Amino acid sequence: MSSSSPPSFLRTLSERKILLLAVPTLLVLAALIAIGRQSENAPAPVVAAEAAQPASAIAAANSGQFDASQKQAIGQIIKEYLIKNPEIFIEVQGALEAKLEKEQAERLKVAIAENAEDIFRQPNAAVAGDPNGDITVVEFFDYNCGYCKRGLGDVVKLIESDPKVRVVFKELPILSKGSEEAARVALAARMQGKYWEVHRALLSARGQANEASALKLAEELGLDMEQLKADMDSDEVKAEIAQSEDLAKKMGVNGTPHFLVGDRSVPGAPENLYEQLSAHVDELRKQGCSFC
Repeated sequence: MSSSSPPSFLRTLSERKILLLAVPTLLVLAALIAIGRQSENAPAPVVAAEAAQPASAIAAANSGQFDASQKQAIGQIIKEYLIKNPEIFIEVQGALEAKLEKEQAERLKVAIAENAEDIFRQPNAAVAGDPNGDITVVEFFDYNCGYCKRGLGDVVKLIESDPKVRVVFKELPILSKGSEEAARVALAARMQGKYWEVHRALLSARGQANEASALKLAEELGLDMEQLKADMDSDEVKAEIAQSEDLAKKMGVNGTPHFLVGDRSVPGAPENLYEQLSAHVDELRKQGCSFC
C-alpha cells in the first residue's frame, strides 16, 4: 500500500505496526531493568514456591512485598524463561496486532457512520458504474500509486460484472506534486463527463503522472482543453481534494488504495481484491445497507 511522507497524518499502517509491535519487548526489558536496579548488589536465592508463580511474584515485587534479593531472583527467573521461550514475544506481538486491528476496525465503523453523507452521497462525486447503484464501493487512491494501478483491473471487472454497483472515487494525491496535478485534471474532466475515461487512462499509463502527462491523455480523449485547464484550477476542484484528505484523516486511511464497502474496509490491493469487493457487495445486498 502506497503512502506519503509530506502529510503527517498519512503515515503507513505498516510503519505504525512495526513501532507498536516493539512495545511488548521494550516493556518486558524495562521491567527487568527496573527490578535489577532495585536489587543491585543483593544476593540471589528465592524459594521454590515463589519461583513457581512468576506472574504473581512480579505483581508482589512491584507492590513492595519482596525484598531486594527476592526481586533480583525474580528478575533472573523472568530473564531465563524468556531466553528459553523466545517465541513468547511472537505470541504477544501477534495478540497485540490482532487487538489493534480490531480496535481500528471498530473506530473505522464509527467514522464511516458519522461521515456517510460525504463518503457515499457527496453531490457531483466522481462515479463509475451505475450512478444509482444499490451498493456503493468507495476507493481512495493516488495516480502514482503502483498498487492502485494493479488494482484497476479488479475495479473494472467489478463494474463490468455487476451492473448495479456504484463506485465512488476519492482523490487522495499523497505521493507527489504530480499526483495532485493529475488529480485536478481528472476532476476537471468530470465536469465534461469524462472522469472515468481519464481515470482509467491515468492509472493505465506508464511513467510519472503529473500535469503534463494528464493533459496529454485528456487531449487524446477529446476533451475541451481550454475549459479543462480553467476547471482544474477552480475552487471546486481544490475543495474536493481537500475534503478527501480530511475524510482520510478522520477514518485513519493511511495509504492508497483503500476501499470501503459499507462499513467494511479493504486496505491495499490484495491478489483477490475483486473477490473481496464482490463478496462484500453481495453480503450487503442481502443484509441491507442504510448509507451505502
